Formats: sequence, structure tokens, C-alpha cells
Amino acid sequence: MLILSTFGLFLFFSNKVLRKWLNIEKKKWFSYNHVNDRHKKIDWTIRIIFIVIMFSCFFANVNGDPLEHIWDTPILLFVFLIISETARIIMEKRYAENRNDYIFSTIQLVIISIFLLSVFTTDFFGLLKG
Repeated sequence: MLILSTFGLFLFFSNKVLRKWLNIEKKKWFSYNHVNDRHKKIDWTIRIIFIVIMFSCFFANVNGDPLEHIWDTPILLFVFLIISETARIIMEKRYAENRNDYIFSTIQLVIISIFLLSVFTTDFFGLLKG
């Protein structure tokens, strides 16, 4: 809990500093702000494809050999995050009213990716080794 809380605080304060530095307005919590209708269609296409992939992998993992998993859920969610946010960054760079939005999104994606990669590669910083 301490590691997650520390990361959450770091992300909160880095977002606050970046928003002031880049002059970006704060977006609503728990709402997904699409840049335009094209971004909305692309985003929902990505989401539907990943839902289909997740169900396919789930059924393949359940029905297959327990020692041979096709894709684990955390890996799929990490790939979904990267693809979804990359699409957001591209759309913000091309179509956003504030040109600094894509810079903020890129920095945020890099910070979250580094944290998640470090969690996955170190078994949650050695806490999950049994």
C-alpha cells in the first residue's frame, strides 16, 4: 500500500506541476475526454478489439494447458494502455485546441509506463516473491 500511495502522490503532484507549467486546464475525474468524434471512434474501436482479445485469451487459457498461458491479463492491459494513450497523444497533437495537451499526455504515459514496467519486472519490488 505504501508503494502505491507514494506513486499516487507522485503522480498527483507531477500532474499539478505539469498542468501549471504547460498551461493546461484540469479535466474531470472518471470521464474520458475525446478530442473529436474521430478520436472517439478510434478509441472505441481499440477498446472493442481489446475486449475481444481479452475474452479470446481468457478462454484459450482456461481450456488450454495450465503451464502455457497465451497472454496474461496484466500484459494485455499494459498493451491496451500504451495503444490507447498513444492514439490520444496523436489526436491531441493534431487536433487539440491547446497544443500542450499532447506533451502532458506523453509525460504522463511515460511516468505510468515506467512504474508499471518496474512493478512487473521486479515482482512488485520484491514483495510478491514467495
